[in-house]
Amino acid sequence: MIMVRGGGDLATGTIFMLHRCGYQVLVLETDRPTAIRRKVAFSEAVYDGAAQVEAVTCRRIETPRDCEKVWQAREIPLLVDPQAESIEKLRPEVVIDAILAKKNLGTTKEMAPLTIALGPGFCAGSDVDYVVETKRGHRLGRIIEQGSALPNTGIPGVIGGYGAERVIHAPAAGKIRVLAQIGDLVEKGQVLAKIGDEKVYASLDGVLRGMIRNGFMVTDGLKIGDIDPRIEERNNCATISDKARCIAGGVLELLVRRRVPVGGDVLS
Repeated sequence: MIMVRGGGDLATGTIFMLHRCGYQVLVLETDRPTAIRRKVAFSEAVYDGAAQVEAVTCRRIETPRDCEKVWQAREIPLLVDPQAESIEKLRPEVVIDAILAKKNLGTTKEMAPLTIALGPGFCAGSDVDYVVETKRGHRLGRIIEQGSALPNTGIPGVIGGYGAERVIHAPAAGKIRVLAQIGDLVEKGQVLAKIGDEKVYASLDGVLRGMIRNGFMVTDGLKIGDIDPRIEERNNCATISDKARCIAGGVLELLVRRRVPVGGDVLS
């Protein structure tokens, strides 16, 4: 068994690839995930009971005992377990921290024979066995055996000539009413949502690639939307990104290097 902590869009790339390669994957999530690219995030199964990404289904389960029947249906089980309490009982061969919180929320090397973390906040060799780089650029997806991923700058990667402008943050706290849908073509200044009396405006022209769930209680400053200035990418709003697939490739490389067989134990 491979446990993946987190089911957001980047985590979903890894979960999807491992599942398609035949590994039995269990996803651990919180009870209120805040995925923005919801059409490509298995974490949506927390709310809807099931989530499908590129014809692969992730299904919420209530107890670890339900894993087997979901695997037999060739689906991916998801368990609400933010503290990863089920690890002690299930004893997975591999634990992957894909929360992408930019800090360690409790993952340790002792959790499994092989531990992997995605992105900054972890030190390979001490916190976990390996870290996979998540920052866009030449190092994306590379395996780090000693040390950490590049630090979080707080500035989104540049796409189509835009960086920070691509990301939309909540201008206030409260319940959000979403007016535009993922995949819509939007124009700069267009009202995308409302939080109470506050309006949320599009920051540039492009495709609304991500938007938080309608009715979600947001906090002031929370990331709630994502615009891709590349109109030609409109049809890709429901497919796993190049970035997520690159990171997944780094994880898969580690499993092959450590000779983690499908349905077997980690070999030394």
